[in-house]
Amino acid sequence: MSDVIKKATRESYGEALVALGEKYENLVVLDADLAAATKTGMFRKAFPDRFYDCGIAEANMMGVAAGLAATGMIPFASSFAMFAAGRAFEIVRNSIGYPHLNVKIGATHAGISVGEDGATHQCCEDIALMRTIPGMVILNPADDVEAKAAVEAAIQYQGPVYCRFGRLAVPIINDPETYQFEIGKGIALREGTDLTLVATGLMVNEALQAAEVLAAEGISARVLNIHTIKPLDTELIAAAARETGCLITCEEHSIIGGLGSAVAECVAESCPVPVYRVGVKDTYGYSGPAVALLKEFGLCAENIAAVAKDAFSKKNR
Repeated sequence: MSDVIKKATRESYGEALVALGEKYENLVVLDADLAAATKTGMFRKAFPDRFYDCGIAEANMMGVAAGLAATGMIPFASSFAMFAAGRAFEIVRNSIGYPHLNVKIGATHAGISVGEDGATHQCCEDIALMRTIPGMVILNPADDVEAKAAVEAAIQYQGPVYCRFGRLAVPIINDPETYQFEIGKGIALREGTDLTLVATGLMVNEALQAAEVLAAEGISARVLNIHTIKPLDTELIAAAARETGCLITCEEHSIIGGLGSAVAECVAESCPVPVYRVGVKDTYGYSGPAVALLKEFGLCAENIAAVAKDAFSKKNR
């Protein structure tokens, strides 16, 4: 695994904004005094006249973004997920979502992998919050290639988009030469017949590793990459439910309101089968090294495989 290239999707976010700045002259970037951490500082250096530091005032930043969108600009409002989705929720709902303005929210440092920043900054509720806003698109890319594609897809989409990025460097699993991103369309990364691992974000790589572990034990696991939480690819998920009879969702987010909830809702309406959720339980995180925390909270290939084996044994009783 020494030749595996790793990169944090927040880095990909910053690089994508710079690359797309030339292509889209009405692209502007806002930040809440965190440009070094969110990597929007790259855009500030390249396009200083199109960058706005709104200070530690996230709600106000969302209002400014709404105003810029109303004038025809494409603003990316950037901050940590806890502040972009949490602190600014009311403004996002009423000033961006309700009028369906063309604002893009770049939310970095999502999930437990924020690590040493601890529970106050480890946002595991943001997807749940954004899912409740009518018309809000939610993108949660798995790696560098997907993150960059997601940023351009967000620009091309007319309406509000919530883009979720991470602090931890993660393996690049997609081929930039062949990868294609489409909002609302999940990707089958591996075929399988016994059960399906439905993953998003950094958990996609963990699901792929878990599938290898399961294969060695004679269990055929399908792996789906759900980079778009909303709108959800209900056709792909329903097909997996019908064809494999059991789903395990994998997310770096609370099991309440995120991918697990979305998949369970979909399956309950279309093809009821058991759905097991791997994610953060109904609890807060705490400070610690990111990789160690992911294992502590069960957000790893080993735990996915363990849950899948248990699910498979129950399925075949």
